[in-house]
Amino acid sequence: MDCIFCKIADGSIPSKKVYEDDKMLAFYDIEPAAPVHVVMIPKTHIASADELNEENSAIVAHIYSKVPEIASKLGLKGGYRVVNNCGADGGQTVFHIHFHLLGGKTLGKMC
Repeated sequence: MDCIFCKIADGSIPSKKVYEDDKMLAFYDIEPAAPVHVVMIPKTHIASADELNEENSAIVAHIYSKVPEIASKLGLKGGYRVVNNCGADGGQTVFHIHFHLLGGKTLGKMC
């Protein structure tokens, strides 16, 4: 599989890690859109939210359960945003489900 996030998850491509456990990895985005911009990925390949089902959706719950811990570690006391893009029309550019944790400033309106 030629998935950049799978390669980051298995360590064959280095990243600046923020958090890691057996199910997920969080690392700094290389093109940050906010002062704090972390990408959170499952270590298991799931292409997008369209592929979530009863068998694999627990990984999303696990990732979201770690968001407050990661945000606190990064000093995001005034709030933050978590974003998932699904499909090309939704702005997804890497087809491995991932969540952007953005903060460190007052964020503008999304739409």
